[in-house]
Amino acid sequence: MRPPIINVMDAAARKAARSLIHDFNEVEQLQVSRKGPADFVSEADRRAESILKSELSRAHPEFALLLEEGGASGPADAADRWIVDPLDGTTNFLHGVPHFAISIAHEHRGEIVAGMVFEPTRDEVFWAAKGEGCFLNNRRLRVSARSDLSTAILATGIPFMGRAGGDELLAMLPAVMERTAGLRRFGAASLDLAYVAAGRFEAFWEIGLAPWDVAAGLLLVREAGGMVSEIDGRSDPLNGGTILAANSALYDPVRKMLSDARRSLRRG
Repeated sequence: MRPPIINVMDAAARKAARSLIHDFNEVEQLQVSRKGPADFVSEADRRAESILKSELSRAHPEFALLLEEGGASGPADAADRWIVDPLDGTTNFLHGVPHFAISIAHEHRGEIVAGMVFEPTRDEVFWAAKGEGCFLNNRRLRVSARSDLSTAILATGIPFMGRAGGDELLAMLPAVMERTAGLRRFGAASLDLAYVAAGRFEAFWEIGLAPWDVAAGLLLVREAGGMVSEIDGRSDPLNGGTILAANSALYDPVRKMLSDARRSLRRG
């Protein structure tokens, strides 16, 4: 049986998802127009966030909230907080690519204790509660058992439009491409983390992320038996701005590979 807090997340996410799917179908039509869908997508994002805020606050009015669009709200001294990304993968959504998600996490006294990543176009609900495991819908998940980098697929995010981290990423790519079976860039960090939890990727790393990008996903990976940290090994991936998630066998080799590349860039 799913914990009650997961049922609250699921109900809120599904209600917001109905709005997103309706808007996504409209975006596919706007894609051919001269005006373009950018303003429309921002409205879709805000509509979904408004639904999530309303539903989650109604279920637990004592919780504070941290929302991608709306920022922080709710009781300043709250022990509990929702951390919400109403549309992770906005650029995919904008271009009619069906790879985006709603991410919801429950933080208790600074620790993520429950999380959900819902991909509505495939009806995939990845969820976890601390100490109770990680699941895809009703199936228990475990991270990949692969232990050889040469057979591993890694995922990352690529900074765009001049955002920070581009030089570091470019320094890392040659090492990753030379030593692994492949590299993927799908454009939704919450789903990349969910895919590590599901064993679809062996590892994921990214630079320049916000708490709502990773809050739910980092718990998914940990509850599926994986390891999560900042890229340099520090222990605050929620707030540190970088993240590395991997199965336990490949965490150390991947961290060393990425850290060596970052050091080489700084020396150069």
